[in-house]
Amino acid sequence: MTEGAGIRAGDVPDDATAAEAGMWQAFRNGSVYDLSSGDTVVDDPHGGHPWGPERTVRARFVCWLLLDGPPALSGRVASLKLTGVQISGTLDLAGGTITPFVELKGCRFEHEILLPEARFQTVRLVDCSVPRLEAARVHTEGDLHLPRCRFHNGVRLTDAHIGTDLLLNQAIVYRDRTGRSIAADGMTVGQDLQAELLESHGELSLRSAKVGVSLSLRGARLANPYSRLALNAPQLTVGRTLYLTPAGVGGPWLSGTTPARGTRIQRFTCQGGVRLDDGRFGDAVDLERARFTFTDDQELSLLRVQAPELRFLGEKPQRGKVVLSGARVVNLIDGKDSWPGPGNLHMGGFVYENLVPQGPFPLDARLDWVAAATAEYNPEPYERLATVLRNAGEDEDAREVLLAKQRRRRESLPVAAKLWGFAQDWTVAYGYRPGRAAVWMAVLWAAGSLAFAHADHVPVNPSGHPPWSPALFALDLLLPVIDLGQVGQWQLHGGWQWLSVALILLGWILATTVAAGATRLLRRG
Repeated sequence: MTEGAGIRAGDVPDDATAAEAGMWQAFRNGSVYDLSSGDTVVDDPHGGHPWGPERTVRARFVCWLLLDGPPALSGRVASLKLTGVQISGTLDLAGGTITPFVELKGCRFEHEILLPEARFQTVRLVDCSVPRLEAARVHTEGDLHLPRCRFHNGVRLTDAHIGTDLLLNQAIVYRDRTGRSIAADGMTVGQDLQAELLESHGELSLRSAKVGVSLSLRGARLANPYSRLALNAPQLTVGRTLYLTPAGVGGPWLSGTTPARGTRIQRFTCQGGVRLDDGRFGDAVDLERARFTFTDDQELSLLRVQAPELRFLGEKPQRGKVVLSGARVVNLIDGKDSWPGPGNLHMGGFVYENLVPQGPFPLDARLDWVAAATAEYNPEPYERLATVLRNAGEDEDAREVLLAKQRRRRESLPVAAKLWGFAQDWTVAYGYRPGRAAVWMAVLWAAGSLAFAHADHVPVNPSGHPPWSPALFALDLLLPVIDLGQVGQWQLHGGWQWLSVALILLGWILATTVAAGATRLLRRG
């Protein structure tokens, strides 16, 4: 028989081994072809126990089945379902259109899998050992499942199109020659991308990727000691939420959900820089209990990110920077102990509308947070915080923030301006505590009244002058605009004259600072 005629008739090819013949028949029957031994140690696809020819099929036969396989038996659907099988040679389906369902569990591949520009319905590789998956521009109508697989030289999904879900839960991926563990730039996932408890050794690259619903890296461990970034995902678009949060381990747990209280968890950890610049997230960016380990030149970069909610509730990075410049969120949910110290936080142009602190976050600590983000004086973070507090009805706290802004500004002024700033601060707190002016005026008036009660006073016009009143005389000196008719009627000499000059100057200082404060308040309003 000719090879083509035999395939169309469903006959097993003459050169098929016993293992391949069994796979051929299982394909036509749509049943699972299981070559596992029943010994968990021997059957471990990632272990060192060799699998002999009785468990080995050639990649050429697998491609043959998927691209031009025999017809299904009557009443069955042809599909490739392998368990505990070793595939020798390179599985090359590049550019092909594969219609049968594909599901491989606990299998070993001796060489890389090549799927560039191939088209599938649904592909499931579960707990398989794969040297490398090369799948740029692959297209699936349904899911691409790769849970618990180990990829020894990386995964490439650049510009891939996954119709529904991409699953990488508990996968272990090592870097390729370029230093990337998973290269998925430009990838599109129709629904969820789940990579929970993923181990990535190298750069996880998701530049310009699009995820229709949620992207979950719950409990993932990303490490890239070889270069600057462990997660490189600028211009990432996620329809709902990006989760860099804990996942439940060691028991039954529901993937894609937050672990229930009491469940043993594994945090999201990242050793290396994170870049999420210009990302767009429909619901939130969630960093609850995330742990970042940076060097001094690495950072968590959220430049110009836009999301309704940012849950900044991870551990404070001991080194490196957090960059939020230009980001825009509605709700900022944060904790006092989550933010880095001075010089390691950058928030220029960071816009948030509501503050929702988790746990105690007193105003002093919030001012320290702003100060940490402004190594050099910058009014914008103070003004943003004051606006948010005022909109929340916290007018007194908002005034304290604006007062702190003026005090921070004073540090950058020349000496003369600093002295004038101190005067405004001591008297009326830059206009944010106007009641101080009345207190100072009362103190100076009382002191002046007591002093002038003992002063020698000579009338300017002996024939016509009002009665001497130390209190009115002191008040007339202190009020720079209002004339009470006392100062021009009496002459003082010696030290009393100098005291009157001092009260006039202090009155002008008080009036000027009150006017400056009033102007500032009117501008703010």
